[in-house]
Amino acid sequence: MASSIAWYRYRVDARTILVSIVYRGERFSGYNQPKRTRGHKTKSHAVLAKSGNTVKLIRFGQQGVKGAGKNPRTKAEKARRDSFKKRHAKNIDRGKLSAAYWANKTKW
Repeated sequence: MASSIAWYRYRVDARTILVSIVYRGERFSGYNQPKRTRGHKTKSHAVLAKSGNTVKLIRFGQQGVKGAGKNPRTKAEKARRDSFKKRHAKNIDRGKLSAAYWANKTKW
């Protein structure tokens, strides 16, 4: 719904203008830029995903759980990371409008 999107521009200095988007009462720094949602009951991150003309608010990640990260330190963390990627491979391939894509990109 394009009507529920509001743009705000802030001038920091002569060169820098910060843009933020408010979508359904939640502020984002831009499209396709994930942010932490500490105050959300169940989900740890949110992103305002845009693919073509489609805009969608996506929440992902379990609150309080950490992924293995990009550089797993232990064998168990590496196994967790590989298992996540294999288990969600089809959903990751769906692209920017799926929660698995953003969880893979941000947390794993």
